[in-house]
Amino acid sequence: MIKKICLLLAATSVCASLQAAIQVSFAGVSHEVISVAPDKNTGLETVYVVYDSSAVSEMSIAGFSSSATVSKYSNLGGGYAQPVPSSYIDGNIVVTRPEGDMGYIVEENGRNTCFWLTDYLPHRLSLNSVSASAQQECESTTLEVAGSGDAIHYYSIDGRQCELSRDIKVEYKNLEWSEESESYLQHDMTKEISHITSTVSLTPPLYCNSVVYVSGDKFLETWGMGMEIESQLIMANGLAVQTKAEQTNAEDDDDPDADASNMISTDTQGLGGSAPADFTFTAYTTDAVIHNEWQIAADQNFEYIDYRFNEQNLDYTFTEEGTYYVRFVGSNSDGTCETYGETYTIGIGSSDLRIPNAFTPNDDGVNDVWKVGYRSLLSFRCTIFDRYGNEIFKFSDPTQGWDGKYKGKYVKPGVYFYVIEAKGADGKTYKKGGDINIIKSKRYTNTATE
Repeated sequence: MIKKICLLLAATSVCASLQAAIQVSFAGVSHEVISVAPDKNTGLETVYVVYDSSAVSEMSIAGFSSSATVSKYSNLGGGYAQPVPSSYIDGNIVVTRPEGDMGYIVEENGRNTCFWLTDYLPHRLSLNSVSASAQQECESTTLEVAGSGDAIHYYSIDGRQCELSRDIKVEYKNLEWSEESESYLQHDMTKEISHITSTVSLTPPLYCNSVVYVSGDKFLETWGMGMEIESQLIMANGLAVQTKAEQTNAEDDDDPDADASNMISTDTQGLGGSAPADFTFTAYTTDAVIHNEWQIAADQNFEYIDYRFNEQNLDYTFTEEGTYYVRFVGSNSDGTCETYGETYTIGIGSSDLRIPNAFTPNDDGVNDVWKVGYRSLLSFRCTIFDRYGNEIFKFSDPTQGWDGKYKGKYVKPGVYFYVIEAKGADGKTYKKGGDINIIKSKRYTNTATE
């Protein structure tokens, strides 16, 4: 252990190091003397904490010769140190009835070793009750703690005030978001405070109802006299939300011309998509969220909100061309606090219809189904005829198509005809007709039919 040597120059100090450790013992104490490492820049080697300094009959300092002298200093610093009577007994410097809440300097051959003696009893912790404050902010939970436990200060060699933390524990339960389970899970939380004030702030706030425990301090716990108090159930006041948006009717197609799939993005530029676009919006909220609202607006600042839905989960279909902004807003019972979910940008593009004129239904995995490419169609109807005008297939879902079969069997290669009627989300109507060419394949030799 390194002994810090402090050289007093007026009210300041310059510290050197020696390869010896100061050894201080106390007579008359009934509780263990606690040693605490001080801040490194204080010039102090150790802070000693005794339960009651008035019970200390002697303070013995080992490791010095009989020529060493002792002085003490208060909050003014070592520059104002005053001599302390001492004697030299059996190789120890002995100070009778040392004063608590004082710094001590042992000087030998122009070098100084410094430590602080804290008297705990005048600062003894007392805990009476803990409860929620009547007034709460949105971003924190304020607790009112009744009791005493002031800041325990000590002073560096140059008179700077430092605090000896009590490490008082405030323990409670709170919610934390879990990506894995997509839910808020309850966890044990601990906040340490250095001393007792009239109020304690918990940040983030309580997201769930919880009992709060206050215990300590570390000195009383070392002496086997630790205290603990608990509150009544404190109601959550913290608001938080996680949201998710999923498109429920998106098609997964490797052919980019077959379906310009609906898309969702948090990019404010928006992305093109196809109507009708079905979405499920889900909100996961903490306990204090009482009022739930999904908002849909045409402007990303939500200055003008087109639709409001007082639901936690929303199913919605976009049927018109345009860019839409969707977000969740949750509030507490009286509406004084709000929490906002992520803003989703939904882009619905103008309608489009592309019609292929040939396919090869031979089950080779390539171009086996005749399908239209489309975007933002609200209605669709397609009828297919043979060259004699006989209806052989019809469908009303543009995501579907014709597999080249009639009554369960493949038709012969050749020319067939389609008639399509459709309406787009942008109001555009489509009436189209044309040829479908089924290209010859060996597969049709025995199975094809008119």
